[in-house]
Amino acid sequence: MFTTSSGRGRNLILKAFLAAALVAMSACASDIMKNYVGQPVESVVLDYGPPTTVVELGPGERAYQWRKISTDVVSGSSSGEMRHTKHGAEYEVTETPGYVERKECFYSFYARSSGGRWFITNFRKPKLECE
Repeated sequence: MFTTSSGRGRNLILKAFLAAALVAMSACASDIMKNYVGQPVESVVLDYGPPTTVVELGPGERAYQWRKISTDVVSGSSSGEMRHTKHGAEYEVTETPGYVERKECFYSFYARSSGGRWFITNFRKPKLECE
């Protein structure tokens, strides 16, 4: 017996619901970043390693930037349905190939020098797909 389209529809609805729940539970990158404002740059370095780039913005001001590259494998899918033609029944298969998705994100903090140390004063909100 073949799966009906309503079975696939329920499966897609369940997957969409689970994805939405995971997004709602996870903290946005900018929510995490704002917790570093007022702290020394070393606190970010201890959590995420050394910055990829340090930019001198002016006397006593810098920008620190971390770069993250992630890859996700999106699996392909295959589905089929029975078609009735004048020559009899025929099973028609539809395939969607999988692919590798690469995402590059930058996380930037602004800092000011005080007492020989650098303290986070602000941050640049990452692009939407990096939240």
